[in-house]
Amino acid sequence: MDGWYVDDRCTDCDVARQLAPDLIDEENGTSRIVRQPETEEENRRLHAAVFACHTRSIRPTTGQADQALDPFPLALDDGVLLCGHNSRRTAAANSYLLCRPDGTRMMVDTPRWSPALADRYTARGRITDVLLTHRDHAAHGRRYADHLGARLWIHEGDLDAAPDADQVIRGREPVEIGPGVTVHPLPGHTRGSVLYLADDRYCFSGDSFYWSRSLGDLAVADSVTWYSIEELAASLARTADRLRFEWVLPGHGDRRHLPADEMSRRLRALTERTRSLRPRPVDFTAVRW
Repeated sequence: MDGWYVDDRCTDCDVARQLAPDLIDEENGTSRIVRQPETEEENRRLHAAVFACHTRSIRPTTGQADQALDPFPLALDDGVLLCGHNSRRTAAANSYLLCRPDGTRMMVDTPRWSPALADRYTARGRITDVLLTHRDHAAHGRRYADHLGARLWIHEGDLDAAPDADQVIRGREPVEIGPGVTVHPLPGHTRGSVLYLADDRYCFSGDSFYWSRSLGDLAVADSVTWYSIEELAASLARTADRLRFEWVLPGHGDRRHLPADEMSRRLRALTERTRSLRPRPVDFTAVRW
């Protein structure tokens, strides 16, 4: 019987499980197919996982994945799309398109580089800015910005990862970078980590915090905090009360949509929990997806 499997290139990045959690699960540090899709909707969700996977590890036992079922960019809400096609060079980070009222878009972090993909992302709106959240996600920023005629943004703390950026965010105070869009410096995961807040609705949190399905709550990945967990705690304490949003849209970890008041409560609670954390050795296997 034909079916799907996950090959041994899987890096346990969680991206596929975010898109098809009822079909793909984790076992011994890798993703596995727990059951084959049975309906057209399940087949669409599986193909979303297929075309997001950065190692192309989700494979049919015979034939090839149906290119016509590539859903990306995939609408998550009226104002934001998931790019898919995650890149090995950004450790499989998710990237997004933020839709603006004038019909343009901003790209937050980047998918893998391809001219054909870049043209696909601009099919329904010009991309004016490529917003990098931190150094780990900078690999394709310049190529996308040049191809799209867009401005490339990064914080000065991570400028060596994109030294030819067009716009450099400086200091630790929030800055409005466009109508309804504010960047909040959030050093911790890296020295130059930031988050982008749009319309008091969307929070593009980079790798500073994410939604953990296993915890059912916001979480920080303290086992892969490259710069300083103490700095991240201080950043959250300085910033949490300034943020109001309904969607958390991270680079790594799952997304979540909740009422703004509940998100605010959960972010304040996360801030308190993070105060108690101490430095620990880097351990990717300790991330609580």
